[in-house]
Amino acid sequence: MEPNLKLAGRLNTIAWIISGLVLLLILLMRPLRVETEMDFSFLPAVYSTLNAVTALVLLFALYSIKNKKVAAHRKAMYIAILSSFLFLLGYVVYHFTTPETKFGGEGAIRFIYFFLLTTHILLAAVVFPFILFTFIKAYTNQFEQHRKMARWVFPVWLYVAVTGPVLYFMLRPYF
Repeated sequence: MEPNLKLAGRLNTIAWIISGLVLLLILLMRPLRVETEMDFSFLPAVYSTLNAVTALVLLFALYSIKNKKVAAHRKAMYIAILSSFLFLLGYVVYHFTTPETKFGGEGAIRFIYFFLLTTHILLAAVVFPFILFTFIKAYTNQFEQHRKMARWVFPVWLYVAVTGPVLYFMLRPYF
């Protein structure tokens, strides 16, 4: 199949716009609190589960492509993108509507928690647009470029997807 560079250009523009909007939403979560009667305290368990699902699906996608099961890989990546999108939706709703939960651990666990939190947040912010660009490369039949990007995007995305639930379980006693 021929690469569809025209479609890739349009999709890349959309990916940049989406990335900018997501970054803006994340930056506005704490300063702008939305008052609501609805209780969204259940969402951290939901979006942490979605992060765990994303991690498992990413591992399955890697296994599939290593075993030349391209169709299974493609389906897994669609599921990973969808579960990540649902995670992001739940995360944003929760943080716009619910006061911040402070970590109460002390000693070494506090250092570990904040190290994981800092790396998780920074890597999530950096990798987000590249997840979209890597997907676009495959979607528009630019498979060699897709492979090159996926070699470093995949482990960062997997780290973010794994550390999300770990952080949830570390923070859970303080909800």
